[in-house]
Amino acid sequence: MIKVGIIGAGRIGKVHAESISKYVSNAVVEAIADPLMSEKTRKWAKELGIQNIFTNHEDILNNKDIQAVLVCSSTDTHSQMSIEAAKAGKHVFCEKPIDHDLERIKKVLDVVEESGVKFQVGFNRRFDHNFKAVKKAVVDGTIGEPHIIKITSRDPLAPPAEYVKVSGGMFLDMTIHDFDMVRYLSGSEVVEVYAMGNVLVDEAIGEAGDIDTAIITMKLENGALAVIDNSREAAYGYDQRAEVFGSKGSVSVSNDKSSTMVMSLKDGVHTEKPLYFFLERYMQSFSDEIKEFIEAIVNDTPVPVSGIDGLKPVLIGLAAKRSLIEGRPVKLSEMK
Repeated sequence: MIKVGIIGAGRIGKVHAESISKYVSNAVVEAIADPLMSEKTRKWAKELGIQNIFTNHEDILNNKDIQAVLVCSSTDTHSQMSIEAAKAGKHVFCEKPIDHDLERIKKVLDVVEESGVKFQVGFNRRFDHNFKAVKKAVVDGTIGEPHIIKITSRDPLAPPAEYVKVSGGMFLDMTIHDFDMVRYLSGSEVVEVYAMGNVLVDEAIGEAGDIDTAIITMKLENGALAVIDNSREAAYGYDQRAEVFGSKGSVSVSNDKSSTMVMSLKDGVHTEKPLYFFLERYMQSFSDEIKEFIEAIVNDTPVPVSGIDGLKPVLIGLAAKRSLIEGRPVKLSEMK
């Protein structure tokens, strides 16, 4: 049984704690730490069976019984927490992004290599049943050589401006998942990015220095082209779709819904709206990514999402930001 410590008891920390307790049979949450630990969160943790509840993450790192640490703290602490955990000899699962700064990410990867621990990055969409089916069709050669990858990713509700100010911007906060998905589905690296964006949802987002609507086009190393369209707010729910078009055909997936009901009436044909929130849409993927992380520890096998997989989408995101500012295509080689 792998004993796990979770740093950060916010929304995503709670998601992982609950999924481990319910769905991961060979791991147990030994401790959770958060400097802002409230009585409500303490009660939740105790009800979940977590025995050790701390306000200082060092109490987790100093616990010799804990073999793995999940870094679920605020984004600006991810790299430092990962470094400290690796130096303490703990295997590390780090929520995305590792950092917004490439040099700090490289420092994490260097420390992880020196420490000899497992390090996995939390790009949970790779574990979603829909996107895995698309990936399989590409890997099996069913659709031939990929020519065009299209990804639609639209949130159901725009975040508050206060969040936007500290998020790192739309490309590093939201689109980063889609940059990873382009690499995952295509099996190729991005070599050039061209981004266009605007503020069409909430003026406060623009005043905070960000955009809320974007289209990003990319050239890939294997010659394929990719298109991502993003919006911070889709009135009908959480819109998550993907298509890979290839030399022998195409494969696409649409949104998950609460049911596949289709109601045909005199006034029209009606179906369910997409699931509204990312926790509904991706809960299965959150548990599966931790299952595979734990399996990599138990069997001493490579993790499914490496530190390099964590670095590359940030690199693409920074290139997209430069493209938006300068109004031109940006080669990834310019960012190294």
